[in-house]
Amino acid sequence: MKKETYKIQGMHCASCVATIEKVLSKTAGVYSASINYASESGLIEFDENIVSESGLAKAVEDSGYHLIVSNNAKVDSQKKEKEIKMLNMDMNSPQHNHMEMEREEQIKEMKLKLIIGGILSVFIFLGSFLEWFSFVPKIMNNNWVLLLLTTPVQFWVGWQFYSGLKLLVKYRTADMNTLVAVGTLSAYFYSMAVTVFPAFFTKSGMTPALYFDTSAVIIVLILLGKYFEVLMKGRASEAIKKLIGLQPKTAKILRDGKETEISISEVKVGDLIVVRPGERIPVDGKITEGDSEIDESMITGESMPVHKRINGLVIGSTINKFGTFTFSATKIGKDTMLSQIIKMVEEAQGSKAPIQRLADLISSYFVPAVFIVAVLSFVIWFFFGPNPAFTFALVNFVAVLIIACPCALGLATPMAIMVSSGSAASRGILVKDAASLEIANKIDTIILDKTGTLTQGKPQLTDIIAFNNEQQEDVLNLAASLEQRSEHPLAQAILQYAASLDQKSSHPLDKTIIDEAKKEKIGLYKLENFKAISGKGLRGFLQIGTQKIESYLGNRALVVDIGLDFSPYEANIAKLENEGKTVMILVVDKKIKGALAVADVLKKESIEAIKALKENNIDVWMITGDNNRTARAIAAQVGIDNVMSEVLPDKKSEKVRELQNQGKIVAMIGDGINDAPALTQANIGIAMGEGTDIAMESANITLMRGDLMLIFEVIKISRRTMRVIKQNLFWAFFYNIAFIPVAAGILYPFFKILLNPIFAAIAMAFSSISVVLNSLRLRA
Repeated sequence: MKKETYKIQGMHCASCVATIEKVLSKTAGVYSASINYASESGLIEFDENIVSESGLAKAVEDSGYHLIVSNNAKVDSQKKEKEIKMLNMDMNSPQHNHMEMEREEQIKEMKLKLIIGGILSVFIFLGSFLEWFSFVPKIMNNNWVLLLLTTPVQFWVGWQFYSGLKLLVKYRTADMNTLVAVGTLSAYFYSMAVTVFPAFFTKSGMTPALYFDTSAVIIVLILLGKYFEVLMKGRASEAIKKLIGLQPKTAKILRDGKETEISISEVKVGDLIVVRPGERIPVDGKITEGDSEIDESMITGESMPVHKRINGLVIGSTINKFGTFTFSATKIGKDTMLSQIIKMVEEAQGSKAPIQRLADLISSYFVPAVFIVAVLSFVIWFFFGPNPAFTFALVNFVAVLIIACPCALGLATPMAIMVSSGSAASRGILVKDAASLEIANKIDTIILDKTGTLTQGKPQLTDIIAFNNEQQEDVLNLAASLEQRSEHPLAQAILQYAASLDQKSSHPLDKTIIDEAKKEKIGLYKLENFKAISGKGLRGFLQIGTQKIESYLGNRALVVDIGLDFSPYEANIAKLENEGKTVMILVVDKKIKGALAVADVLKKESIEAIKALKENNIDVWMITGDNNRTARAIAAQVGIDNVMSEVLPDKKSEKVRELQNQGKIVAMIGDGINDAPALTQANIGIAMGEGTDIAMESANITLMRGDLMLIFEVIKISRRTMRVIKQNLFWAFFYNIAFIPVAAGILYPFFKILLNPIFAAIAMAFSSISVVLNSLRLRA
């Protein structure tokens, strides 16, 4: 099974989308096809053993459109793998270049046709109305001259619209092109008949009207609208283009002790790569030597540089600000985070929101309905209209066909989704599919996993209490000395604090910090006969001066085992435990010296984020495996009233389901592997970008930095997007419902008003452009 996004050319409206989807759904081996008019792409899921990419291209080609298949399709599997890797590593790849060149070529060709068609249409218009423009030579009013001038506009400038006739004849379906082609050809061939056989039309004593100007000007105006549409679609996908342009083209690698600059396509997993200040990091990897401040704003949206040490993970295409370092490549090509982000954004832009499927369904019936209205209009005017009846019938027939605009309907939803998902990506929010953007604004309940989501995800030393006139510094010194050989997370919290007394470092403990903690300035005592006591703490002998003193650090049970009474200190210990903290009691030489409290502290923005959610009438729940007392303590600190405690990992999804069964629209926010089932179960799963790959794959939305305020940002983006989509759909429906009857001549019996087909073309072009411009407001 393969799921791939392909560029599709030749689409002009939502009816084109319905046609291509219909053709592909009938193709053997195709399981699903989601075609997006705004991004001119299709997300196709198919079985390669049944149908090939060239088979898909042929099916689309037969329906009058063009599906672009990568040239790599025919290479052998080994070479294909290499080519794909190169494609993804070089964002100036042949595929991306090809698409961009195709678009530029399309714009260039449209511009040429517009210039020539515009000049010819001006002459045709002037020649058609000598009574208005007396300065125009009379020869310009000659029927044959007008026919000569109109023919290239009709058949060269307007050639792209004739694919609609192929649909009409071969598939008995129609799209916007069919409307334009039938409408303009009707005006053209009628005018040509008047020119070639004038006697046939004048025998009744009437002078027949020519509509060369109608045909030519309509084609140019509609093409002008399409030209602006293509230009603005390019602006809508700027977020993707910016991401694509970030990838470096070369990397400096170490081989045989020498630094060599190679193409990024030649980098292999495990290569050692050198990065100097100001350079972009070529691929994803892990630092093996040196440290630096790295600007990761393009991925996380966070403006502050992040300090990276040995074993720190670096992301390809981020910028090294200061130091020089060496790192080992861990992910290359399509596996890098940037490539995955681009793929996710492209798939989101290519997917459909449920509201869009309604618009597509309406559009599929819309064009045939317009034809029926146009034919009825012609018949009614021909048999019941005033003289010249045929002229009235033809004008209204053409006006109805031209003014109907499935384009605006087709663009209303995908254009907004495309702009919105690109804008979200630039803020560090990755939306996997369009449906998520639609559902997010309906969320009324949010479940937050505690560890790593509300909290930092790693324990930190929060309190040091000294008993019996001891000094806090001494208590910390003795505790850190006892913990220096321990690998336990609580030990790491104490050592980390001791290594950086001036500030609580948020970096995970690594070898550098341990080494710093062992320096004399921290004053660690020599430790001997270290022993971890399972479930209770640890014991060791500290070399203090000339003496080796037995010391302990652990919980209440350990102190009881030693035979000491800690009741005088119970109030202090209980207070810390009631705040959800883990308390370790320090015993040195059979005396209780103090206590240290360690907790997984809240992220600094947690309280503000919860407050913002609650102010917007969203129920907030916290879910955790912790005991109820600890869970309630953390929840109270952050302002959460609803708590699910002592929940086993495999039961989290059941808790989500319980709320859904109450009619709630639930969003689950988590970061761990154990959150994946719950993320999948929720109406919207939101993963923290600093979490596990599995969590991110299970989620609908990924926050590339661990800022909880982005949750509310997701809801705001969804609300704005849905507001714009509804505006787009309203105006598209209103436009068609209001103007098609006017074009059919409904106002003529009352006000003697008929809609000139030229003005119908202007209105049609404006309706599409207004939808695009309204959608582009989402970039702000």
